[in-house]
Parts: sequence; structure tokens; C-alpha cells
Amino acid sequence: MGMNNLPHEGTPLASRPLTRAVLELDEYAAGLGWDQPARLFALVDTERLRTEEPGLAQQLGMDEQDKDAPADALTPIEQDEIPADVPLDEFLGTIAWPDAVAGCALTVERLMLPPSAESAVPGDLDDEALTRWVAEHPERQEVRMTVAVLRDGERESALRLREKDATTEVLTGSDLVPGLAEALAATFEE
Repeated sequence: MGMNNLPHEGTPLASRPLTRAVLELDEYAAGLGWDQPARLFALVDTERLRTEEPGLAQQLGMDEQDKDAPADALTPIEQDEIPADVPLDEFLGTIAWPDAVAGCALTVERLMLPPSAESAVPGDLDDEALTRWVAEHPERQEVRMTVAVLRDGERESALRLREKDATTEVLTGSDLVPGLAEALAATFEE
């Protein structure tokens, strides 16, 4: 699994529409700061949205600024807030997308341990105790994950560490958060 560093400002953007959408969402989430709830986005085909839903496109500010957006661009539309008291996978299990939605994306913050610390995790902890153990670990790292999937199975994700909170430090790859990608992909299964 190669980790590609992001292009610096002024270099060509990521080539795949899904990668571009993930990086846009990462930037958006970065602008909101840390300690945020998980956010869910529908990804719609920008061109189709403009043609079929001009009113919505205008509301999203897409009529002017994106005239030169690539034809295959994806526009993220933020959904209602994810309820904090429902486990994420359960919540995702309740979603059914309309046909116009080409994909979906999620930004969520998690605590992670570096591989060096993972071997020290006590094996007998339940989920809650494990979460607490990780939260109190001196080497824990806060990470924001942005994961996106398309109906056709394409996936992309971006990870941003709180201690390396810079656009140039964001890692991207299609398999960084496979479990979350699976759960998102399941929202498109009939």
C-alpha cells in the first residue's frame, strides 16, 4: 500500500474525482477544527446536479465558481448530523440514498495507537474499556479520517493526524480505513 503525499499548493490536483472530493472534505473538516462530531456527505455528480437540480446547485454556490470544474467532478452535500448516541455502523445501516447520489463520504475523528504501542494493549478489555485505555495512552494520536465510496465500488480515504495538522501531511489511499469503507459501501446495496 503506497502512501502518496499530497501535492503542494499550485501543483496539479489529484487526478481522480473521488480523490479530489476526499481532499476537499478533509480541507473542509480542517477548517471546522478538531473535536467535531462525525459528518456524512452525499456525493453527487456535479454536472448532473447542475442539469437536473439547478435550484439546489445554485444554493450550493455551484452556478458561478465551478464553471470550469471538470465534467466528472463530485460535489459533496452535507447530510443531517449523525446522532451521537447511535453507533456509526448502526446509523449507516439505516441509510438509503436516492438515485441521483453517486457516492457518499464520512469524516470522523478517532484515537489511534502507533504500531509500537499496539502490542501492549491488554487483550481482555471490552470495547468501552479499550477505548478508555487508548484515550489515556501517552502515545495516542488523534486522527481525522475522511472516507468516500462510489456506487461502482471505487473507494478513497484521507488521514490527517492532529499533531501533523497540515495539508501537506495528509495521507491518501483507497485501503487506509477498510472497515469504514465497507460500511459506507453497504449503504448502496439494495
